[in-house]
This record gives sequence, C-alpha cells and structure tokens, in this order.
Amino acid sequence: MEKLVIEGAKQLRGEVRISGAKNAALPLIAASLLAPGIHVLHNVPDLRDTRTILRLLESLGLTWEREGETLKIDGTGLRFSEASYELVKTMRASVLVLGPLLARLGQAKVSLPGGCAIGARPINFHLMGLEQMGVRCDLEHGYVDASIDGRLQGATVYFDVPSVGGTENLLMAASLAKGTTVIKNAAREPEIGNLVDMLNGMGAKIEGRDSERLTIHGVENLTAAESTIIPDRIEAGTYAIAIAAVGGDAVISNCEPAHLPSLVEKLRLTGVKVEVGADSLRIVSDTNTPIQPVNVTTMPYPGYPTDLQAQFMALMACSNGLSVIHETIFENRFMHVAELQRMGADIQVDGRVAMVKGLGEMPLTGAQVMATDLRASSSLVIAALAAKGRTEISRIYHLERGYEDMVGKLTGLGATAWKEKE
Repeated sequence: MEKLVIEGAKQLRGEVRISGAKNAALPLIAASLLAPGIHVLHNVPDLRDTRTILRLLESLGLTWEREGETLKIDGTGLRFSEASYELVKTMRASVLVLGPLLARLGQAKVSLPGGCAIGARPINFHLMGLEQMGVRCDLEHGYVDASIDGRLQGATVYFDVPSVGGTENLLMAASLAKGTTVIKNAAREPEIGNLVDMLNGMGAKIEGRDSERLTIHGVENLTAAESTIIPDRIEAGTYAIAIAAVGGDAVISNCEPAHLPSLVEKLRLTGVKVEVGADSLRIVSDTNTPIQPVNVTTMPYPGYPTDLQAQFMALMACSNGLSVIHETIFENRFMHVAELQRMGADIQVDGRVAMVKGLGEMPLTGAQVMATDLRASSSLVIAALAAKGRTEISRIYHLERGYEDMVGKLTGLGATAWKEKE
C-alpha cells in the first residue's frame, strides 16, 4: 500500500482541470449492459472505481477498450447474470448492474454492495421499486437473487426519501419495461440527468429530466449510443475548498459551476472571493483575511452535498470562530473527525451534529493520519495542505477511488505532495 505525504502551508496558484464525474461514469458504464453494440463514452475518469466496474462488465461477458478519456464498450456479448462478491465488495455502485441485467436477461444475482463505511445505505428502495415492476427478489447468503418471467412491467414507484442509486437503477430497468413507469420523489442530482440523456440517446423515452417526477415509457429495444460524462462537481468542490483553506489564487477549469450552487454560496460567506465563469471557478483566498465560520446542513441536491461535508469541516477547522455542521444524509459520516483532531482541530460531535471551533491564526499541525473513506480522505488532504509541517496519510486507496491524479493536480498548483510505499 501507498501513503500520501504533504508538506503544508503553501498557497495554491495556477489552474487545475476537473476530470469526468465518478458518480456519473459508473451508472453510464452500467447502462451499456442494456443494449448490444459499441457504446462510446467520453471524458471518463481513470479511477479505481471505474476500473472495478469495467472488470465487473468483463465478468458478465462484455468487452471494452480505452483510448485516453474515451471508453468503448461492446454490449453484444452479455451472457452472464451474476456479479460476485469479489468484484462488488469494494464499490457500492456495483449494484447498478441489477436493473440492466433484469431488463435484458430477466435475471440477476448481485452481491450486496460494499464501498465506504459511512452508514447502512440499504438498497431497499432499489428492491422495492423492482418488486413493484414484477421482479421476485430474494436475499440469501449476502446476494440479491432476482428474476422475472417475461418483461418488466411499468409501475408507479414512490421513494420516501430521494435515492440516487435507486432512481438510477429503476431508470435503466424501466427503459425496457412494458408500459409506463413513474418515479415520484426521484433524486435530482446532475449525474441522473447525465444518465437520462444517455438512455434517451439509446432510444429510451424518459420525461421529467431534473425534476422530482420521472416518467419512463418503456420500449422493446435500445441501441448503443455515444455520450459524454459531465465534470465531477465533487472534485471541483474539493479543490475550491482546498484553495480557500490554504490561501492563493487559482482557476478550476472544465467544471460546471451551476452544479455547485450551495457550495459557491457557502464559500462566499466565509469571505473567500469566488468568480463564476461558464465552465470555470476562480477562487481567491487572502491569508491576511480570517476565514469566517459558516454553518452547513447537508441535504439532497440542490442542497449542500454530503460528499463535500468532510472537506468543508477541514476548512472550518481553519476558520476564526464556531461553526455547526449537521449531517442529515448518512448516519456515520464523521469518521474523519478523529483524524482531524490528531492534527489539532477542535471538533465536538453530538450524534449527527459537529461543532467546529476554528483555530484562527493558529494553524493545524502535520501528523500521521489514516483515511477511512473516500471523502474523509480528501478532507485530510485539505487539512494537510493548510497545516504546518508534514502530514502522512495512509490507506489512500480510498482517495484513488474517486480522485484522478490528485498528486499531479496538487503539485501543478504549487503544493508539495508525493506518494510513498507504506
């Protein structure tokens, strides 16, 4: 295993280019299971998670080739319907093959997913929706064993709370169902809009993009399509928060500022200057101006994203006052707190609420810390960049699940960072 070493307290300047969104790439790659032919995806990030789902597709009979950021997937050879634990255990998004396999083959056996240990995140919404479409679902020995005789049947499905993965799985399944499916209280994340565009490009008939009500008129067949992955809003937000915490003047290019409305507002409240372009953000953070404390409550999109909560907490540890961070999405997403405390952060946790007392002019200090999940690892990177001295972050395979070439991008901004063997 490798660790990430960062020498902190150096301002970030220049430009960083954002990669394609992990959370869009994974469902679009899974959607290639729905139709034979060559699917072409552009702006695909090279991550642990994208490599994992491609290995999963290989195990199901598909083939693929990659040239730079372009991925070509041949969906013709699909012949297997089991997603084994060995492939699924490291990545929750593997469950997204469930809907496509049922729609095309009428059966699927998928291991219950793994991934970051940030909460239970049950797949009950996925299963509930599929069962309403006529699917028989059995949970045995850690697997979902699902099947249906004939085609899936259109249904009206209501989510008690918006489920991103549930919405995506049902969108794919319903595209080949008989009749019309309506998803009420659907998730509205930009990544879902990206999937809707791909499915419609394949011949699906989906209405209500970006709304809480999605209507899918099932068709008998879909065809291969060409699509482009949207920029990663979480990666863009991570670098924006890092520049704010460390100080400097940098441009975040190839991003979609419209996908980060709540973060832009929160950063401006801290006193950081944010300039919004058509496809860029410029962050200007003056180290002579104290970072103001700002409260945050995570919410479904377009509210403040839970995937940027840990990073903002690292920023608030550098602020000049008390802030309150309320995590409403996942029940176990404060595991980074103990590691930030090792670096000197003053944070108290009560259930799903964290109270962060910023250190003001007293900087965080470098330490040996451990990544516990994907977004927690990026919060430690931000803290390390702002800290005085050297920080060593172990278990960075979490980081590499969702951030492409972070060391290269950080050093391109003037940071001192490198990887070493543990």
